[in-house]
This record gives sequence, structure tokens and C-alpha cells, in this order.
Amino acid sequence: MLFRTITKENFRKMVEALMENNEVIGPKWRDRDTEGNKIYRFLKLNTFDELQMDYTRSYSSPKNYFLPFKEDLSTYRLEDKDWEQEIHYTIHPRVIIGMRACDINALLKLDQVLVKSAYPNPHYVARRRNTLIIGLDHEPLEDCFCRSMNSDTAFHGFDLFLTDIGEKYFVAINSDTGYMIVNRFDAREVAEDDQRRYKEVKGRIETKFKTQVDVTIVPELMDLEFESDVWKKWGDKCLSCGSCAMVCPTCYCYGIEEHTNLTFTKATKRRVLYSCNLLDFATVAGGHNFRPEAHIRLKYRYYHQFRGFVEAFNQSLCVGCNRCGKACLAGISPKVVIDDLIETEKR
Repeated sequence: MLFRTITKENFRKMVEALMENNEVIGPKWRDRDTEGNKIYRFLKLNTFDELQMDYTRSYSSPKNYFLPFKEDLSTYRLEDKDWEQEIHYTIHPRVIIGMRACDINALLKLDQVLVKSAYPNPHYVARRRNTLIIGLDHEPLEDCFCRSMNSDTAFHGFDLFLTDIGEKYFVAINSDTGYMIVNRFDAREVAEDDQRRYKEVKGRIETKFKTQVDVTIVPELMDLEFESDVWKKWGDKCLSCGSCAMVCPTCYCYGIEEHTNLTFTKATKRRVLYSCNLLDFATVAGGHNFRPEAHIRLKYRYYHQFRGFVEAFNQSLCVGCNRCGKACLAGISPKVVIDDLIETEKR
């Protein structure tokens, strides 16, 4: 990995140049929550001034630009006892600016399933390959526990990664494309003073993590406490609304819908992001539901995040952003559930 610095004025010029031929997406302030805090979302930028480089946490994950809530997989046209199928994988090149390390690590986890598996997702692969990612360091919020999940630092999965060191950005370069782009805008070699300020910023970030989650024994704990009353306790609070999965940067469950027009001459196969917490998630043909109770569905969501994915890929699916905890109307978060399981095991 190479390192350079770029002034904030040159960074502005770089982003404006990227906007000329690419769709550029970044964090924008959209609203305020009930406590008066700003709500940010990753949206298309029309000007550089819309880019909020000092944002805290986006409400929803940039994952939605790789796995949209809805996407058409294929379209069929039926005519004279014959049919034609249309499938489109390619997208226009785009740039996403400001992704946090935990969101970059979330994409790397999705890559394990959607790129490197026996059956890659061609729509996801096309979006991944046609997206330039510029990451951004930040000080964690009080409820972030990405450090506990080893996702507070990104070593790959991006093209450029920025750390604010005052009048400049300290830039980690992780691709040939990123190298060529940043060098067009007078990127400089790292000076001794730049390195000193970078270490100071990284050290300050490290001390700001307040929330810790002990995940060292969680995979085994999931098996030991599989029938624990903890699941019933939190499951009774769960509204089965699916909000947690919708904002999660790593949930990838989906459903398939078929839409046919009234003349039976055109049909569309559509994929829709889904949630294992929804009532009908495990309902099969004939109407039988294998997981009819909310606490069972909640348990299996956590089981997949902290046990099943570990068994398959030797890492947890959760990255510790706590978007699910913020979105949950019932106040359920990974920390409170895991802490509850650990306390139960100690008794």
C-alpha cells in the first residue's frame, strides 16, 4: 500500500473532476432525529458543497448501492408462442466517497458470499467492479463497537482511504486507479510532520471507543444457550418489522417476485431485500411456517451473524456499526443481547 497527502483544496478539485464523467455518491444531511441529531444518507452529489465530510454515521448503509432494496433480474417478452429474455449486468462507473472502515469491511464480508461463492451474483459483481471507493476515517460514536469486531480499520476493499490531518488528507492508496487519480491532483510524498499528525489522529480515534462487546466466546455461546430464556425475553419485545436488516450493512437475505402484465405478453423477475425477522420468512408452500414465533426468528438472525457465518468464513458477519440498535423501535441491539447471554452463562 502506498501513502500520499493531498490538500483539501486539491481534493475538492479531484471530486469535481470525478463528477464530470461519473455518478458520485456521498454522505448528505437529510433530516434530524427526535434528539436533534443530524441524519445522514449516502446520496448522489450534484456539487462538492453537498458532501458532508464531517458526518457521523449514515442512517442506512452504502450497501444499498450494491444490493438495492429492489432490482429487476430479468424481463421476458412473450409473442407468437416464442419468448425473449433481457438481462442487464453493466452499470455506469460511479464513485462512493466517505465510506467508513466498518462499511468497507462489510462489503468484504458480502464479497465472500456474492463474489467468491460457487454461485456469484452477477449484478453485485458488476456494481462492485464499476465502483471506485474512497474511504474516510472518523471518531466513533458512543454506541459503535466496530473495534470489538476488528472492523475499525480497513486494509483493502477500497481505492483510496482518507484521514483528516488538518489542512490535508493523509491518503492510503490501494489500487492502480486510485493512484492515477490522486496523482493528477498534486498528491505529495508523506513528510515527517504529516506522519506525526497522522499517528496523533489515529491514536485519538483509538481512545474514543466507549462500547465494547466480548465476542470471543459468542460462537460457542450461541450453541450453549440455544434454548436460553434470553431469546424469549428479547423476542417478546421484537416487532418483527425488519428495520434491523434494512439498515444493516451485511444482511443479504432476499425474496423473488414475479410480475406479469394483464395481457401475458411481458413478465419481470424481481429480487427484493428481505429479513429473517419478518413473519413469513420461513413460510413454505402449503402455508407451514417453520419459524412462527418472533423469538425464534430473532435467535436465528443472531445465530447467522455470530455463529453460522463464523463457521463458514471464520469471521462474524456483524461489523459493529450498531445501525440495527439505532433503528430498532424496541431497543434491541447486539450488545444488550450478547451481554445478556454472557450473564446467563455465568450463573
